[in-house]
Parts: sequence; C-alpha cells; structure tokens
Amino acid sequence: MENNRQNSTNINWYPGHMAKTKREIKEKIDLIDIVFEVIDSRMPISSKIVDIKNLIKNKPTILISTKYDMCDQNKTNKILKEYQNNGYDVIPVDLINGKDITKIINRTVVLQKELNEKRKQKGLKPRSIRVLILGVPNVGKSTLVNRLVGKKATKVGNMPGVTKNLGWIRIHKDIELLDSPGILWPKLENQEHAHNLACLSSIKEEILNNEEIARYIVSKLMSDYPNLLKQRYNLEKINNIDEIIEEIAKKRGCVQKGGLIDIEKAHLIIIRDLKEGHIGAVTFDNL
Repeated sequence: MENNRQNSTNINWYPGHMAKTKREIKEKIDLIDIVFEVIDSRMPISSKIVDIKNLIKNKPTILISTKYDMCDQNKTNKILKEYQNNGYDVIPVDLINGKDITKIINRTVVLQKELNEKRKQKGLKPRSIRVLILGVPNVGKSTLVNRLVGKKATKVGNMPGVTKNLGWIRIHKDIELLDSPGILWPKLENQEHAHNLACLSSIKEEILNNEEIARYIVSKLMSDYPNLLKQRYNLEKINNIDEIIEEIAKKRGCVQKGGLIDIEKAHLIIIRDLKEGHIGAVTFDNL
C-alpha cells in the first residue's frame, strides 16, 4: 500500500493576536486558581498546546478532551490514559449531547472547596473559584462554555461574541471563567501534528494548500482507517492516492464542462467530510 506522507510545505500559523493573548494570560495568571486545558479527542496529542507550562505556571489543570463522540475511542483512550499516568486530571466530553459536562463542574467545585479551606486557614473569606480556559483554535471552547453554564453564558466582562479577547464569564454560582481566544505556538516543529491541526480546522484555511491537506487525509485514512475510506466513498481499491481522489471526484460528480474532472472540488469534499465527521470516528494521533 502506498503511504505518501511526505509534506512538501511547512505549515505555520502564529498571528499577532495569539502572541498578544499569551502576554495577557501571563499578566493575569496570578488571579487564576485552576486551568481548563481543552484538547480535541480526534488529535489529543497534536492539539495540546506545547508551551502551556510557560503560561500557566503550576496551576492545577483539568484536561478536557472535547469531540469525544467523533473520535476513535479505543485509540484516544490510550492517549488519555497516558496523560492520566502523567498526573493529568482528564475528562472526555461529548459536546453535542453534553455528556459528562457535569463532571467538569463537580470536579471544579471540589477544587474550590479545597481552595477555600486553605483560605480559611489563612484567615481569609471564601470566594468563587477563578478558572482560565485554554485551547487551540476551533477545539470547541465556546460550545463547551455554553454547555457548562447550561444556556448562553452570562458575561461578567466585556467580550465579543467571537472570542478575540480575554473576558470573564460566570458559568456557575461558584465558578468564574476567563475565556481566551484559540492559541498555537510560534513554530510548529512537528509537521505531522501541524497537518493534523490543519485538516481538523485549527489552522486558518486561507493559508493552506487544499491539495496537500486532502492528500494527507487520504494517506492517513489509507494507513489507519482503510475500511472507513472504502465505505465512505464506495471504493474497491485503495492503492494509490491520486487514483483514490480521482475516483472520489467521479463518484461525487466533480466534473467540469467538457467532462474534465474537478480535482479541486474533490479535495474540498474530502476535507469537509473529515471535519464534519462524515468519514466516521477517527483519531489522527498515535502513541
């Protein structure tokens, strides 16, 4: 089987607002009690912020793995288990059905009680717990916040509808959350991780080469999920990336005037099918 994983383009995306967000987090981190670190269950390694320790110091962290309903749970669970073995408090969640969202609130309330017990010992009054939520772009933070509050989040500070600035939100009577824009890191050293981020929506589409991303997706599916690839596109053979994409184009009616095959349209279909979960439950990271 051909496994054409060679990536001709180095993917990097670190716009100025991400650097600004990191500076603001460092300025406010002393106000924070705990951190919700959000990762995508379909890429639980690739979507973990590599320089997060520089931002959050040693704050207690709950690692929230979103889109758990869309991942290959067998593969993802092994990675999440590894995080647990390394001391992380891990909670996978299904954002569509809101499954296990209450576990996050319950765990945070326990941490708040521990915090207030320490405050009491110092002669201080109890208070709400302050939480910082962090994650790469499009990891589902806004949906998660609204799930946590059970309705559209009450805004405690000045924050636009699309998260572009840090802003306080009350998500529970005892929990105040500092929401933040999605951030990456200055240089994506691991290009397999970078391509995973790209094909699962964490990198701005305008800077990407659709052909390269579509070929990468097909290559990953050939290697890790050949049956899902066959089933989704009704393919008989999956020996060659170019042939597969051409076959997908034909089956999906990607034909221009004069009978020419519209390969670019096929690339967009493959990318969309993966992002929207039409191919099936997949995880693009491996231990």
